Amino acid sequence: MLSYLLSGELQPGDRIPSERSLAETLGVGRGAVREGLKSLTLLGLLEVRQGDGTYLSSTNSSLLPRIVEWGIMLGEQHILDLVEARQEVEIGLAGLAAQRRTDGDIARLSATLAVMRASVEDRDAYIDADVNFHMAVAEISRTSVLAGVLNNIRTLLLVWTRRVVTDRASLQDSLALHPPIFIAIRDGDAPAAREAMTHHMERAAARLRETLPE
Repeated sequence: MLSYLLSGELQPGDRIPSERSLAETLGVGRGAVREGLKSLTLLGLLEVRQGDGTYLSSTNSSLLPRIVEWGIMLGEQHILDLVEARQEVEIGLAGLAAQRRTDGDIARLSATLAVMRASVEDRDAYIDADVNFHMAVAEISRTSVLAGVLNNIRTLLLVWTRRVVTDRASLQDSLALHPPIFIAIRDGDAPAAREAMTHHMERAAARLRETLPE
């Protein structure tokens, strides 16, 4: 059912086909379709309009994170592909940021890191600051194509960070991985920046995989 919703055949706001039609399309019984629709409605991915049918929820700030979150929970391969893509993109961005940073860029990145440190007691605030740190590195690289790729998967970054930062210990572990990246960029050391980001991405990816079902 989820794969069907992610296929692109339906757009946000589109009406979902009848149970019979879905059963035929998916090759499952109507009972399974009914249960699937019920679960996805509870998640907010589907909207039931009395007397009018069931619709794919319109695009909003929470729909895409839910879809991506479910993709991760179900071990969707395309989500893992995005994780690998993020790793490669961010490592390259870090190296370029170290080569192209200005004094203003360093001040901005330092301020973002300070917000992360100040948010160790507020998980949601920390996660926002964490994502802002990575987006700042992307902008400092002054590479519109790669920075655009990272911006396009910004929702994945939020979902990923929420899954790997679950308690104070994991938050402190995450925080400790960022200063080496900042220092390398500040010092203009591209190899060190790439190495620090590689270490961060490998640790984060490993923690993410630990949350996936067998």
